[in-house]
Amino acid sequence: MGFTIGGIRDLRSGSRRRGRASGSATTVAEYTGLWGWDVTPGAHAVRTGQRAVCSCGAADCPSPGAHPLPLAPAVPAGATLDEAAAAWSRVPGAAVLLPVGRSFDVLEVAEAAGRHALARLERMGLPLGPVALTPHGRAQFFVAPGAAAELPRLLYRMGWDDARLDLHGLGPGDHITAPPSDFAGLGPVRWLRAPALDTAYRPPEARLLLGTLAYVCHRSGTG
Repeated sequence: MGFTIGGIRDLRSGSRRRGRASGSATTVAEYTGLWGWDVTPGAHAVRTGQRAVCSCGAADCPSPGAHPLPLAPAVPAGATLDEAAAAWSRVPGAAVLLPVGRSFDVLEVAEAAGRHALARLERMGLPLGPVALTPHGRAQFFVAPGAAAELPRLLYRMGWDDARLDLHGLGPGDHITAPPSDFAGLGPVRWLRAPALDTAYRPPEARLLLGTLAYVCHRSGTG
């Protein structure tokens, strides 16, 4: 399941010892201990005018500040605050990345469409997982693993396969920047819908959200 009642108590009492661990380490421990997610240390970027310089040192980095650090091991689900602090002390300044395709996949849409769709889904009373909002205007809906691979088939079955939709699936091999880390030097990622114990480790099936997401993307002109 990725967490225990005892683990929650340990993490919450550990948060009162924040002086012994960085804020990033506390965030990592929350993600691993409460939500049952693996966490990967990521590169960070500094904006210089219109250009982002990546901490990886590659002048031609294709994803400045938005990719895993080479050779830096992931912090596994279930890691404690002390374990997260020890891991993060070896990668100072690293961004907090979440590997996609293990505990969840992601359906990504434009921010405006995501906000509209989230409001509709909440009114409909459908089960929802976390939703992240990036500083470059993307909303990322956490759904059950396997969604990215199934997306073309699901859109076909729902009659949206011929539509030009700004709706993309992220799956195994992808990473997303987790709140409150900076994304590509543009600013912090935020939660549009924060994780909760009843959905973080078991996000909804993509088919429950996809019809509404596709419809809103089409109507909002992001299709």
